Amino acid sequence: MSNIITVDDLCLWYGSTQALHNINIEIPEKSITALIGPSGCGKSTFLKTLNRMNDLIPDVKTTGKIIYKDRDIFSPSVDVNILRKEIGMVFQKPNPFPMSIYDNIAYGPRTHGITNRIKLDEIVEESLRDAAIWDEVKDRLKKNALGLSGGQQQRLCIARALAVKPDVLLMDEPTSALDPISTSKIEELALQLKDKYTIIIVTHNMQQAVRISDQTAFFLLGELVEYGNTEEMFSRPEDKRTEDYITGRFG
Repeated sequence: MSNIITVDDLCLWYGSTQALHNINIEIPEKSITALIGPSGCGKSTFLKTLNRMNDLIPDVKTTGKIIYKDRDIFSPSVDVNILRKEIGMVFQKPNPFPMSIYDNIAYGPRTHGITNRIKLDEIVEESLRDAAIWDEVKDRLKKNALGLSGGQQQRLCIARALAVKPDVLLMDEPTSALDPISTSKIEELALQLKDKYTIIIVTHNMQQAVRISDQTAFFLLGELVEYGNTEEMFSRPEDKRTEDYITGRFG
């Protein structure tokens, strides 16, 4: 399996506080990589460097490289808008736009210049189908997206991210605000999507990492402590700190 993202000696500072220390990791394509670790350990910060969302925060400084498709994403020649189209993001709390279900999905393609109604109709249907929510919303596409349940809103946000045809989908604790039934739907969805997309998911829920991920990365105090095959890491962790975390001794 080839790697879609290679991170080389990545460090990040917020002002004078260093949040990430010398992160080195290779992420294989069309797989699910889980990022685990206690709150404030750097996993969401790391996730947001992968499509340069941290650029939006003042006083952020990064060193090192993130190679995506043979280019360093920090290179001045990289168009951040195109990068964020190819590396999409789904946030912790569902955040649909206050507009119709249809317009939520068509929003991204329209900003990238697609205006043909037939084409947009196709993209909307395909994205909602890929996010396993088409059957629930196909008769109410003109209704406001804010009328959907929390779990449906989160699948809508996944569909919205898929509408611009990304290669990579970043998910920042996408189920932490959801009930168990919605959570299992999102997990099933992630497993289906990895045939087409590379998924990197931050999760507080270690059972979730075990259930859906191929690789797991354990972060602690801004460092990448251990990274490897999920099953192996959870059954035979190499680092004592990983073992202490996954057995519940801290965190």
